Amino acid sequence: MEQDTIVAIATPPGEGGLGVVRMSGPEAIAFASRLFRPVRPGPLCSYRLRYGHVVDPTSGLVIDEALLAVMRAPQSFTREDVVEFSCHGGPLPVQQTLQGCLDAGARLARPGEFTLRAFLNGRIDLSQAEATLDVIRAQTDAGLALAQAQLGGWLAREVRAVRAVLLELLAYVTVLVDFPEDEVEPQDIGPRLRTSLQTVTSLLEGANQGLVYRHGARVAIVGQPNVGKSSLLNVLLRSDRAIVTPIPGTTRDTLEETANLNGIPVVLIDTAGIHASNDLVERLGIERSRAALAQADVALLVIDASRPVEDEDLLIARLTADKPTLLVWNKLDQRDPAAPSLASLAEYLDHPRLAATVATSVATGEGLETLVQGLVQVLLGGHAPLAAGEARLVSNPRHHDALRRAHEYLAAALAGWDANDPTDLLGGDLLAALNALGEITGESVGDDLLDLIFSQFCIGK
Repeated sequence: MEQDTIVAIATPPGEGGLGVVRMSGPEAIAFASRLFRPVRPGPLCSYRLRYGHVVDPTSGLVIDEALLAVMRAPQSFTREDVVEFSCHGGPLPVQQTLQGCLDAGARLARPGEFTLRAFLNGRIDLSQAEATLDVIRAQTDAGLALAQAQLGGWLAREVRAVRAVLLELLAYVTVLVDFPEDEVEPQDIGPRLRTSLQTVTSLLEGANQGLVYRHGARVAIVGQPNVGKSSLLNVLLRSDRAIVTPIPGTTRDTLEETANLNGIPVVLIDTAGIHASNDLVERLGIERSRAALAQADVALLVIDASRPVEDEDLLIARLTADKPTLLVWNKLDQRDPAAPSLASLAEYLDHPRLAATVATSVATGEGLETLVQGLVQVLLGGHAPLAAGEARLVSNPRHHDALRRAHEYLAAALAGWDANDPTDLLGGDLLAALNALGEITGESVGDDLLDLIFSQFCIGK
């Protein structure tokens, strides 16, 4: 652990009401004392704001009027001495305050280095450190709730409880292998293995749902020209984002906007109508539509319910056959009551991954709430949306992978125990499961992984 003092700007660049410069390390208070001149003399007490001026330590010229907060170790985020200058939020006063700290002897912090020090000093575990970044990046209330719950340590407590059991079992198995001549009271470790496996299984079951809330999904709205794709986009966004006209081919390019659908950040992609065309610009738009569809997680296949299904509808349905698809029969208000049933038409499409079918009318609003609910169900893989106050889901892909591997090792250990396999094989599976779970909380991670994780943070956090 480096013992130098680091400094960084902790607020976004540009103009604002305040700009914060944060410093942490053994010399943080001493360096701040060289720059800060309080209006009222006196010691810099912990957790008390002092009003004064930041001055250039060489020339004595005033840089800015500021407030200084001091947080002495270990009662600080990093468990080191921390000081924060709250300056006026213009680029110059903030930059000059930062430069003053550097001139005093501090080093510019690396991305995420404040949070890294909090982890290395034992204030938080690795899952909580990653949750800090998730709080910053949360796009919806549900995503924020998941991040805050993980920051509170629920996942760490679950993982540590399982690891404590596995450590005891590993110690028992190790004694049996290394000291076979000693008399060790026999234990039936099967029930404890089963309980540990059930806990990991439970964590994994909600992981796919949690990942959707954290990362969101890309949904491509596809169909022929003039079936109502852009109108549907506007309704889902609750904003007139796309131009809508009765003229087919109005949309010539893809348009992406993010909507909050029941707590899920969904990137909706309005695409140009896919059909045969000799128009060069329109053909380029159609190619982009195909590319957007290929990169999407889910397709909204929109078909005009007021006219018979056409060959081009079948072609577009085939283009969406490799991904979950929600079939949207739009313009329900214009449909002839004597036309064939929509159910029979959906069977005629013969889509291999048709997840749901919804009939809508953008003009009247009919079916739109059902469409949103159906899309959310598809995105969540059939799981119910998060209930109010429910926020305990694994939402980090790295944690999901570690739990998956721990599950495999625990399942193998349990099967081996039930089959009376050699004890040393059981010990190997237990150790591998322990290490996999330790990757979540940080007990079994190397410097390379830490560098990768904290490189995603902004400087100053």
